[in-house]
Amino acid sequence: MSDLSGPPFRADHVGSLLRPAALLRARADHQAGRISAAELRGVEDQAIRDSAEMQRDIGLQGVTDGEFRRGSWHMDFLYQIGGVTKTDQTLRLPFRNESGSVEAALGAFRISGKLTFERTIFGDDFAYLKSVAPAGTTAKLTIPSPSMLHYRGGRAAIDRPAYADMEEFWRDLAAVYAAEIRRLHALGCTYLQLDDTSLAYLNDPAQRAFVTSIGGDGDTQHLTNIKVINAALAGRPPGMTITIHMCRGNYRSSWMAEGGYDHVAEALFGELAVDGFFLEYDDARSGGFEPLRFVPRGPKRVVLGLVTSKRAALEHKDDLKRRIDEAAQKVPLEQLCVSPQCGFSSTVEGNALSIGEQNAKLRLVVETAREVWA
Repeated sequence: MSDLSGPPFRADHVGSLLRPAALLRARADHQAGRISAAELRGVEDQAIRDSAEMQRDIGLQGVTDGEFRRGSWHMDFLYQIGGVTKTDQTLRLPFRNESGSVEAALGAFRISGKLTFERTIFGDDFAYLKSVAPAGTTAKLTIPSPSMLHYRGGRAAIDRPAYADMEEFWRDLAAVYAAEIRRLHALGCTYLQLDDTSLAYLNDPAQRAFVTSIGGDGDTQHLTNIKVINAALAGRPPGMTITIHMCRGNYRSSWMAEGGYDHVAEALFGELAVDGFFLEYDDARSGGFEPLRFVPRGPKRVVLGLVTSKRAALEHKDDLKRRIDEAAQKVPLEQLCVSPQCGFSSTVEGNALSIGEQNAKLRLVVETAREVWA
C-alpha cells in the first residue's frame, strides 16, 4: 500500500468499536454496585489492549481505544467542561432506520457559568492508549468538536447571566478547546479527530429549521461553527494532525439527518483549517461526490466513508473501488483515503452487527486500500 507520511491513513477508521461482552458485563456490574470503579477500569484496560492489537493485526495504522470508557461519544466529554452543568432532564432524540424509528435518550446539560478549562479531558485515557498502542501504529484520540456544545440546546441552553453576549460564549468555547489541544499534545497526542454531526446535519432542511427554532440561524450556523473550530485550532502545536469526522447520526444502526454536503461544502472544504475530512458516503442519504470539487488541491485529505457501520452485510470490494474512482474525478486519488462511514458504537449500545462482522469490514477497508494504492 502507498503509505502516507502520517495520518489520516489510506485505510483508517472513525474510532468507536463494539464493546466486548466482558466489558458490557463489567459496566452493568459497576452500575449495580457489584464492582468498584477501579475494577471496572481494569476490565476496560484489558479490552483496550486487546482491541489495539486487533486493529494492528487487521492492518490499521491508526488505533483508537474504541471509546470503551464512554457511554456516549460526546456527552462524557462535554460534561467535563467548566461551566457545563448536567441536569436531571433527558433529551429524547428521534432516529430513523430502514424498519422505522428509534428514540435515543441522552442526558441534558445547561451552560450555567463561564466556560473554563479545568483539566485535560480524556487525558488519562489517551495516556493509557498510547502506552499500549502496538509498535508501528499511531494512537488516535477522538473528541466531540466545539460545535456540539452549542448544537444540543442552542441559545436556549445557555443561561443569560453567564452569557448575555453569544460572541463571548464562542470565544470562551474556542479557548477551552485550544487549551485542551495543547494539553493533549503535551501527553504525546499527534493524531486528534474532532467528531461533528452539526456540519453534516445542517445539509438537511429540517435540521436547519431546528437550529433556527433554538435561537440560531440555520442557514448560516455552519459558518459560525467553522469560525469557532478555526479559532480553537489557530495556535495548535506543530506536528499534530487534526481531522474532522461528520455524520448524520449514528445510534443503534439508525440516523437522524439526510442530504448531500452541498449546503456546507464551499465553506467547509475551503475554510476549515483541518488536515483531513472523514465523510459519510455509505448510501444515498449522503448524496454524491460533486461537493468534493471544493476540496483544495494539496495536502488536505478526504477519507471516504464507503463502508457502512450500520448494517452487517459486507460490501463488495469492486463496488468500493468504483466509488473511489468516481470520487477521484473530483479530488486527486493521492488525496483520498477510505474508511467506514462512522463508528460502530457511538453509544455503549452499539450498532446491529457482531464484532466479527465489524472486524470483517475493517479488514475490507485495509484490503481495498492496499489494492487501490498499490
